[in-house]
Amino acid sequence: MTNTTERETAVARPTRSLKAYAGLTLRGMAMGASDIVPGVSGGTMAFILGIYEELIDSIRTIGRPEFLSAALRLRIRQALQILNWPFLLAVGLGIFISVLTLSGLLEWLLVNQPVYIWSFFFGLVLASAFTVSKRIPHWTVPLILTTLAGAAAAYLLVGMVPAQTPNTWWFLILSGALASCAMILPGISGAFILVILGKYAFILNAVNTRDLVSIGLLGIGAAIGLISFAQVLSWMFKQHHNLTVAVLIGLMLGSLRKIWPWQIAIGDGHGAETTSQHINILPSLATSADVLQVVAAVALMITGIVAIVVLDRVANLKEQVAEG
Repeated sequence: MTNTTERETAVARPTRSLKAYAGLTLRGMAMGASDIVPGVSGGTMAFILGIYEELIDSIRTIGRPEFLSAALRLRIRQALQILNWPFLLAVGLGIFISVLTLSGLLEWLLVNQPVYIWSFFFGLVLASAFTVSKRIPHWTVPLILTTLAGAAAAYLLVGMVPAQTPNTWWFLILSGALASCAMILPGISGAFILVILGKYAFILNAVNTRDLVSIGLLGIGAAIGLISFAQVLSWMFKQHHNLTVAVLIGLMLGSLRKIWPWQIAIGDGHGAETTSQHINILPSLATSADVLQVVAAVALMITGIVAIVVLDRVANLKEQVAEG
């Protein structure tokens, strides 16, 4: 039997079946696959798949005084009632599975078939910006200007050249915090923030060499950034929903610069793509092979667009059934 305090602090959670939680795990896998790729945001996937606001609110709960108080006092039952733990567990499990199982495949595709994988992601993000725009019932001039400002900011950010930075403990914590904030922002990739900070290759090496100290410092920063930034995002959604959505749409549109399929690298002289600036170019149509590549890439873009449209229709049908 729960006491009064537990009942007051418990957070209402959607009632879900086992099948629904399996679906959340699959969505988490999509987020995890996106977070691995510099330039594609797990936040974008969460937005596309319709779990973004619940994800932000659930993470925000971890920073609430009542949860922290219950956790520090080892009141596990009360802490779990406050926390939306089934949702976080399902999504987190999907992200973990994806990182373990798909990182090798995505790395291979990025190295061997970059045009095709970026084409598919380009279609996903482009279509998702359109579907998310329907969350704003009435577009006004200020909302349009806000979207354009968000797009310009993301366009400039993803065009930044990666910097050389220290490997000190405080910078690793700072890098983790900044990357985690980007991970939950649609349009800006946490992995790409690590690229900009010059820490992407360092962290990949740390994972491969089991450098637990560096991984731990990055994880501490990520936890701090994620929980802190979720407070801001959750408040913005509640107080300025349309304005926040407009900014996020702008970020998604601006990020298309980074995931344009046809790019050439202006390297650092050592062939390391993670420390290179990429310039977007138009596809070549000089040979039949070039033409076939463009046709296949456009087909993958369309596949990504169709996938988002179908997901959006399914989500709308589910909402209509629930309301009916």
